[in-house]
Amino acid sequence: MHNTMTPPRAGRREWIGLAVLILPLLLVSMDVSVLYFTVPFISRDLAPSSTEQLWIFDIYGFVLAGFLITMGALGDRVGRRRLLMIGALGFSAASALAAYSSSAPMLIGARAVLGVAGATLMPSTLALIRNMFHDEKQRSTAIAVWTAVMTCGIALGPIVSGLLLEHFWWGSVFLINVPAMVLLLALAPILLPEYRNSGRGRFDLASAMLSIAAVVPVIWGIKEIAAHGADVTRTAAIVAGLVIAAVFIRRQQRRPDPMLDLAVLRRPAFAGSVVVSLLATFAMIGFAVLSTQYLQLVLGMSPLKGALWSLVPSVGVGAAAPIASTLARRGVDRARIIAAGFLVAAGGFALLSAVPVESGLWVLLVGSGMYAAGLVVVLSTATELAVGTVPPERAGASSALMETATEFGGALGIAILGSIATAVYRTQLGDHVPGPARETLGGAVVTAEQLPSAAATGLLQSAREAFVASMHTVVWTSAAIMLLAAAVALTCLRGVATPRQAAEPELLAKA
Repeated sequence: MHNTMTPPRAGRREWIGLAVLILPLLLVSMDVSVLYFTVPFISRDLAPSSTEQLWIFDIYGFVLAGFLITMGALGDRVGRRRLLMIGALGFSAASALAAYSSSAPMLIGARAVLGVAGATLMPSTLALIRNMFHDEKQRSTAIAVWTAVMTCGIALGPIVSGLLLEHFWWGSVFLINVPAMVLLLALAPILLPEYRNSGRGRFDLASAMLSIAAVVPVIWGIKEIAAHGADVTRTAAIVAGLVIAAVFIRRQQRRPDPMLDLAVLRRPAFAGSVVVSLLATFAMIGFAVLSTQYLQLVLGMSPLKGALWSLVPSVGVGAAAPIASTLARRGVDRARIIAAGFLVAAGGFALLSAVPVESGLWVLLVGSGMYAAGLVVVLSTATELAVGTVPPERAGASSALMETATEFGGALGIAILGSIATAVYRTQLGDHVPGPARETLGGAVVTAEQLPSAAATGLLQSAREAFVASMHTVVWTSAAIMLLAAAVALTCLRGVATPRQAAEPELLAKA
């Protein structure tokens, strides 16, 4: 009986297959941030309006978030490897279209298609890991690698784009996707297994449209409020998205074969993992925007130099995920691992409260390394726990739900922590400074360029002090949220079944 219940262990083919899965994951995560340095070049060649420029940046993330649940459910039905290959083909074509765009609307359209293709790739990679690695310990390691690559990909995007723009035109930041996707198309049929749930009913197109219509306006509204403040239109978009989400949930409850199995949300392991993943990305993405501005606008680094220095905390990230995997394999309660990750992150944020206005590089790097390492422990452990506790036939849609939660977490982090930072910055500066300088530190830098030397120096010093004060408020807020998240993890996840324990009743029934 024991041998029957022991899941098969992955061999060399599965581990090489994991390396193949890393390719699309790395590129999809890089495309979130790869355009950071291209703005002057795209502006010169395509002359986008200010609205078009915003859509060039944002459309990818909006579409990606909106289509994740739909594509995860579709992969469960048509086959995850097949959907991965379709997505790779679409990602290649859209990348080439973006690279050779001759107008801003054309580039916006190409970025939208990239978002759709990216949404087919991300849940497929995580769901295939669920199918390839049945042994709990091996799956824990594989998901730790998956999490570290996804996190590092976002950090690598600006570096890669900066290096490419030193030698090539702006379209090269998209063309680098093509050879990697071609390699994926060649290797996937050889190294990756196919998996589909042939017993599922017809694909529910109405539910798919509802899921997209629920997610996109909420993400859009949150990001617009973060950038421009609340108004009737942005608030109405969020409300409309939430109403549509309620309709979507009601439809899933009524259907005999729902696109998204809401029963998984009643499992403490899965629901708790979704919550802690959202809180982790809330803090990680929310503060990343401020740290980038500190490097460039307070310490005066060039964008490329700042991006290179921002890679230093990734050293801690690379070590953190395997540590979490090792602790889980040795039987440490995952609730304690996740809580410890949040406590390390809280310590990192607390350290960042000591960042000074000048010469604060190493304090920033050490503090950022601590909080990033702690949050990667959280994300890798929560993802492994959630994926392992859902049935293999539901892994695609469930993986997509986890990834959608992280998208919401990032958007909320930017909106809420960004709003706190802006409020403190304005309060610190007072009403006596020029309008643009009172809005943002970037506005203060532009305003100072138009002032006499003495006035410019005084304005910049005041603006930088106000910005650092706003950073300190944000990091203490983040530290408090991390402590709250640690308590949530211990409350919601303590003693929940491990993936193998959750599977044992099924195996016993089959035996």
